[in-house]
Amino acid sequence: MSNKIQEIYQMLFDRFGPQHWWPGETPFEVMVGAVLTQNTNWTNVSRAIANLQQGDLLSFQALHAMPPSLLAEKIRPAGYYNLKAARLKNLLNLIAAEYQGRLSDFFAEETAVLRQKLLAVKGVGPETADSIVLYAAHKPAFVVDAYTYRILSRHSLIVEDAGYDEIQELFVGALPEDVRLYNEYHALLVKLGKDFCRKSKPLCASCPLDGL
Repeated sequence: MSNKIQEIYQMLFDRFGPQHWWPGETPFEVMVGAVLTQNTNWTNVSRAIANLQQGDLLSFQALHAMPPSLLAEKIRPAGYYNLKAARLKNLLNLIAAEYQGRLSDFFAEETAVLRQKLLAVKGVGPETADSIVLYAAHKPAFVVDAYTYRILSRHSLIVEDAGYDEIQELFVGALPEDVRLYNEYHALLVKLGKDFCRKSKPLCASCPLDGL
């Protein structure tokens, strides 16, 4: 299995090249984007982020002080805006209460501690937590998403009811613990899922993994 995981990475990298993911100018922007991208596409998240940027509101201080109703309105393009505003507030309140609003101190926690802190926030699940750990804090946490599950399942590399932790361990056990590698691999799987391994009408005949 380890060889398969490594082979998939090389095949995808050879086909697509580096993906330069996650888009975001600051760790804070990446963290906000990780929450906003739940159950939506990045185009919608980008519009919500742009709303915050236009009002010079994309900072910890501004979002933490903002009334939930106003925050919800600003992030409306991301969908589920009331729910996501509440989740963002939960996360910001944790950082305010335990780290005096210092994001650098929060991200300086050991990887396992940071992940557990994130998972304890209402509305932050494993995928969101790992996205923040990997892309915002630049610590090794392999992100598993719907694309990952779909690709591995269609290539019979996991059972149908495989859970998040089980899938994550396949990658962690097969790869060096390297932030750049985890970053690139996840981005490549997203690229494959969007362009070829679609939920409906997948392009199997031209898939980079055809014949794996």
